[in-house]
Amino acid sequence: MRISSFKKHMARKNMLTQAPPYAVEQAIRRLGANLRTARLRRNLTIGEVAGKIGTGPRAVSDAEQGKITTGIAVYTALLWAYDLLEPIGALADPSKDLEGLSLSSQRERARAEKAGELDSDF
Repeated sequence: MRISSFKKHMARKNMLTQAPPYAVEQAIRRLGANLRTARLRRNLTIGEVAGKIGTGPRAVSDAEQGKITTGIAVYTALLWAYDLLEPIGALADPSKDLEGLSLSSQRERARAEKAGELDSDF
């Protein structure tokens, strides 16, 4: 890969963190605010929570501010620390993906129709 094409690739790769879709940015900010509320309700310091999840205070602070560059592991560990992890199991649940189920059933019907084209003469 040439350097100029590498730079273009890297620029595209960072677009999500530089200018995420508005809905994504707002959801992460809400999550951060909710995590801060959970910590304060438990009367914990950022340092105490950071120690519990095995990271530094800056990562916890960044998550609470809803920084888009904070890794999902930090957000998930904070949910675990506050005993709020269970609902994350429902995220992207295939049984609740109405669009995906609809598209899948359309493909299944198409495959079933093609299967009928086989000749069973021996």
